[in-house]
Amino acid sequence: MLGLAHDRNIMVPYDPGWADAFAVECERLNRALGGLAVAIEHYGSTAVPGLSAKPILDILVGVRRLEDWQRCHGPLLALGYDYAAHAGVEGHHIFGRGRDLSERTHLVHVVVHGGESWTSNLAFRDALRADEDRRQRYSAVKTAAMAQAPESRADYNRLKAGAIAAFKAELLP
Repeated sequence: MLGLAHDRNIMVPYDPGWADAFAVECERLNRALGGLAVAIEHYGSTAVPGLSAKPILDILVGVRRLEDWQRCHGPLLALGYDYAAHAGVEGHHIFGRGRDLSERTHLVHVVVHGGESWTSNLAFRDALRADEDRRQRYSAVKTAAMAQAPESRADYNRLKAGAIAAFKAELLP
């Protein structure tokens, strides 16, 4: 099950169906974006088997130059996404999709393929997939942040940002 209202934060147990949902969405994105997308990856907690997550698929779309995000705008709108102009993630252009404007089921982050955000987010995902201890430590961070920010995704993300940066620092030289 995917979907989370804007004013709500919950974590649900890992759902193996998230991988299938990503595969379907990846195909839609590939068809719509054509050669604009160098690569498309499932990342975030829904991409980590065994990790509880907010039920929203996070998707990285890697483009050659960050300016190419503008060429993705029309095709993503045609797929039912809207542009989150004020999402506030440096180096990301974020598009959201949901059953209506009050919830999200998918978030597409357009970033530079091979850039810092691309490599660090995928390294973090892969490390969580490979290391149960790291998964447990990250789960504890997420649980604490969720308890402190049950209605604000911005606050939730801010509360776990330091821990994510520390985890990523462990992974990259």
